[in-house]
Amino acid sequence: MSFKGKLKEIRDDISTTFSMGKLQRSRTNRRGRAYIAPELGGGSEFLSELIEEQSRWANLPPELLHDVIQRVEGTETSWPGRRDVVACASVCKSWREITKAAVKTPEQCGCITFPISLKQPGPRDSPIQCYIKRERATSTYHLYLGLSPALSGDTSKVLLAAKKIRKATSTDFRISFVGSDFCQTSNTYVGKLRSNFLGTKFTIYDSQTPCPAMKSNCKPQRKVRSIQVSPGVAARNYNVATVSFELNVLRTRGPRRMHCTIHSIPISAIQEGGIAPTPLEFNNPSDEQSSPLAASKLKQPPIDFSSTSLAESSESLCSKRDPLVLKNKAPRWHEQLQCWCLNFKGRVTVASVKNFQLVAAAEPYQNVPVEEQEKVILQFGKIGKDIFTMDYRYPLSAFQAFAVCLSSFDTKPACE
Repeated sequence: MSFKGKLKEIRDDISTTFSMGKLQRSRTNRRGRAYIAPELGGGSEFLSELIEEQSRWANLPPELLHDVIQRVEGTETSWPGRRDVVACASVCKSWREITKAAVKTPEQCGCITFPISLKQPGPRDSPIQCYIKRERATSTYHLYLGLSPALSGDTSKVLLAAKKIRKATSTDFRISFVGSDFCQTSNTYVGKLRSNFLGTKFTIYDSQTPCPAMKSNCKPQRKVRSIQVSPGVAARNYNVATVSFELNVLRTRGPRRMHCTIHSIPISAIQEGGIAPTPLEFNNPSDEQSSPLAASKLKQPPIDFSSTSLAESSESLCSKRDPLVLKNKAPRWHEQLQCWCLNFKGRVTVASVKNFQLVAAAEPYQNVPVEEQEKVILQFGKIGKDIFTMDYRYPLSAFQAFAVCLSSFDTKPACE
């Protein structure tokens, strides 16, 4: 039997065993719900044991198993073939641990594999190319991995989804792993983007702490009671970034002027030898609530990453370092076309005030190399009706880049 035939047989075994485990779990816990990440499910331990007992692939020698997974990791570098790597991680606990060790982060390999990859920085050398599709009827936005709908077709991989929710004084964009559930208490909830009344300032909230080093120091800015994890567990929102648009008082022509302050990424990430925070797994809210120390911390007033009092009261916080600041790359006026132009290298084909390129804004004392300041970290532009491209790179993650791009979809009459 060929190697791919073996992989297909493994996937069939997983499907059969998973169905049995799901049926058994529904009998013992009617209110349980499967999590998107293997590390998070309330019944994941039971399911892993069930698979390990019944799967004939669970007892392979570690050396052989490591070689098999390395071969799959090396040959399947794009979706939908990349799902074979995910299938290896779904066999049992031993397979999952070896697969997690073998799979590199997007910064290292340029590939998106697991859901946690969407919270990790992109590659340094070349950007990850995605596109966003807007559904006006449902006010939803879907992020796909691929060049464009025309070029990628059915091979496009849905990464994230967002829903626009208008309120009396603000607008929320709730971001989820799936396009059918945008509830903040859901286990598919990733974060959200919230605007002010004028739509000139946006705050990006993450559902988990930006990096493990900040977990003990930073408190959630907003707590939402969850009924799906366990009683009394709060779904948290951490303020990790802000996006500001300058007011266009004189109504001058040109693209919107925006500044992004990423509080969860220090400016040292783009300095020589710098490293951006890279989460390796999702935080389990139930673990944070289990200890008396965690319960006592919830009673303290929340701390905002962007608060002006942060520098005065928290000397030991990681965010005391200068945060990464992004700004618009200055466009040039094209006399023949009579419009502002930026070199999107063929990725943008329709003129729009939403189009932008973001580069690092660094001060001389921060010692950021000139070539790093000239690199386009995030670019966003229109290629058709309700279709937009999004290319991001280190040190931004897919979630952070998607949230920044969503800010361009809100109405901003004072900025145009």
